[in-house]
Amino acid sequence: MKRETKAEVVSELRETLGKVASLIVADYRGLTVEQVNGLRREIRKAACTYRVVKNTLVKRAIEDTGMEGLTPLFKGPTAIAYSFEDPVAPAKVIDKFQTDLKDLEVKGGYLDGQVLDCSGVKNLANMKGKDELRAELLATLMAPAQHFVRFLAAGPQNFLYLLCAREREAEASS
Repeated sequence: MKRETKAEVVSELRETLGKVASLIVADYRGLTVEQVNGLRREIRKAACTYRVVKNTLVKRAIEDTGMEGLTPLFKGPTAIAYSFEDPVAPAKVIDKFQTDLKDLEVKGGYLDGQVLDCSGVKNLANMKGKDELRAELLATLMAPAQHFVRFLAAGPQNFLYLLCAREREAEASS
């Protein structure tokens, strides 16, 4: 790779990694091409990016940034998975694949200015995602309105039940 090309890659990586919500660093050694393609497919579905990187270029890209603590993780075959929106998404996908594929090894990660070890990435994967939290918030906001509508409908509904019961009583006694 030419020096100019390397400089372009480093600046592109620096710019990209500066915008990420979270980053997972993994060792993909031992995975077949089919398994890596399946992992890429699932990561793309989660609106994330999976990329095999050259260690020296990534180390240069993260110099003098908050991610500098990740430098020791970039040894051997290294892939990174990152997301710009949902910080939990890449960790969830990698964790799901790690249970199926024992050769996929998580080295660590980065979230919100903090370097995570393997257990930190596992904890991140167990957290609720952005969509799950939105659904939970929406359900919480809708609950009082739903209860109010049920309360308003209960009076006429109970009166109708009473009338039906009286009608059955009248038919049974006649």
